[in-house]
Amino acid sequence: MGVHLVGGGFGRAAYAPFTAEATALAAAAGRERPSVVVVTVREDASTKHAGDLLDALTADGATPIDATVVTVGLSDVVDPGVFDGVDAIVIGGGLTPAYHSALEAGYDVIRTAVQGGTPYLGFSAGAMIAAERAILGGWRIGEVAIAPEETAEDLDEITVVSGIGLVDVAIDVHVAQWGTLSRLIAATEAGAIDGGLGIDESTVLIADAEGLRIAGEGSVWRVFAGSEGVTVSSDRAAL
Repeated sequence: MGVHLVGGGFGRAAYAPFTAEATALAAAAGRERPSVVVVTVREDASTKHAGDLLDALTADGATPIDATVVTVGLSDVVDPGVFDGVDAIVIGGGLTPAYHSALEAGYDVIRTAVQGGTPYLGFSAGAMIAAERAILGGWRIGEVAIAPEETAEDLDEITVVSGIGLVDVAIDVHVAQWGTLSRLIAATEAGAIDGGLGIDESTVLIADAEGLRIAGEGSVWRVFAGSEGVTVSSDRAAL
């Protein structure tokens, strides 16, 4: 199984490894096209975002997929049964706290499916909630601003909750584009998280049996607490 965490954006190189993995799994089971469930949580329950994700997954001559699109409103809950029997799972982006609320009842189902070999792609919010300890948003710690307010996800204080548990470090997204690296640094320094990984747009961090690797157009930023304070480094995607 592979856990594919995309930091936002629709550059094809960030999606190609996931499509290839899903296609290979379907082929091994004797199916020409993989069945993929795409879940989005949107204010108006619009399917446009799901369509953008599907376009990225199947661009440049990629094998077509049999997609089931599940789109719910911000206060709705996703039926965990939508994840049964599919070759791959895609969780989209938007308001991260809404995704957490909509999917929390199905976290065990998703985790069990992924542990059983089903690849997972999380886009933006879907990447953030994939963590064992998930950052939902927030732009302040106490009275101190630690990230741009427009990145707060409708939360004031930085908020960390139990996520799906597919990776064991916190994830933040749109890092170079939105300036959210400072949120990872401040949250680590304050002890809200043990450290984390920040993913740029059109960039994917893949965790699988081979370890961690990066694809796409940008960088993954590593933030960890050490004996001499918080350390930050970055790795570029292999283009």
